[in-house]
Amino acid sequence: MTTTQKSTNSIDRVETKFFVYGDAGNPVQMGSGPVLPEVALAYETYGTLNEQKDNAILVFHALTGSQHIVGDNPSVPGVDEIWNEECQAGWWNGFVGPGMAFDTNRFFVICANYIGGCYGSTGPSSVNPVSGKRYAGTFPRVTIADIVDSQVALLDHLEIQRIHAATGGSVGGLMCLSLATRYPERVHIVIPIASGLEVTTLQRICNYEQVYAIENDPLFNNGDYYDGPRPGPGVAFARMISHKTFISLETLKNRASKIISQHVNDFSFYQISDPVESYMLHQGKKFTRRFDANTYLRILDAWQTFDLLGDAGTDSYSSLFSRCGDQKYLVFSIDSDVCYYPEEQRALAEELKQAGVPQRRITVHSDKGHDSFLLEPELFTPHLAHALERAW
Repeated sequence: MTTTQKSTNSIDRVETKFFVYGDAGNPVQMGSGPVLPEVALAYETYGTLNEQKDNAILVFHALTGSQHIVGDNPSVPGVDEIWNEECQAGWWNGFVGPGMAFDTNRFFVICANYIGGCYGSTGPSSVNPVSGKRYAGTFPRVTIADIVDSQVALLDHLEIQRIHAATGGSVGGLMCLSLATRYPERVHIVIPIASGLEVTTLQRICNYEQVYAIENDPLFNNGDYYDGPRPGPGVAFARMISHKTFISLETLKNRASKIISQHVNDFSFYQISDPVESYMLHQGKKFTRRFDANTYLRILDAWQTFDLLGDAGTDSYSSLFSRCGDQKYLVFSIDSDVCYYPEEQRALAEELKQAGVPQRRITVHSDKGHDSFLLEPELFTPHLAHALERAW
């Protein structure tokens, strides 16, 4: 879910910034119990924050995304080993920029890499300032609420009390809902894309299969692999498990027809006999070069344990959304999505309606599947621009 989007965006070279909070005397408490001596968040901003500081839009990236959404970023301190060409191009170039859906002539757009991430934010590959060694397998569990809390701390650092909008696709949509319901006074417009209220049974199974694949890689070593060869086959296998839910099968087949088999030596018995097999293996291997196995496990775990009601301290959606009456929601479905089926957004919109929260649900008609929100800005832009400008 990090396909890059080439465009004629006028935003060119950008740099990642860092916000660090917490120290030995004031460690960062994680919702799951443990504390971190300090947390660094890698983030990027686009556009200008106005004097009233009320034109900010917070973007939550998807499962394996980064803080880099627009332009070219050739390097990020500390992550050169995985910050390859695929990472250097912004993953939402077609959405954010002057005159685009998230118009940087008007709005100040922020995106931060998640706590637990591997693109500059504190995560398993970071050095623990207390021990002087990488956290590796000792890095604590991360929840969706932890991620949102860290980004609220970033907003405080930027002296932004209320953002104009929060948006995100897939897992990023879960962050939107967590922010909106736990900090209702901090956001005006909420735009979850291809997301939902809870973890579905299919997602739970698919995510668990990925965890199993990584943990059983011979090189995983309980997460302590940074001083030697890194897990490869398990991570590639996990990516293959997930990839088929991110794009439609028709799109997968069409893409596969352009991939020439390069993996004939990967098996001792089985012989690749179809371009689809070669394409899936290609996607898996490509992923291992740009992502960290421990981070993948931590973010998958955050997804698996997502509890919108529990995190907000309530037991019903009517009670949850009753606190959101001053917000406006734009909920996006993608009709070919098999990761978050449209029925999930329908359920969200119905709960908002029942609670009297202003909401609108748009169904995007696409043959690209779940990844449409990364690939087809033309299908989303009119609705996004209208919602953002009208509320503005």
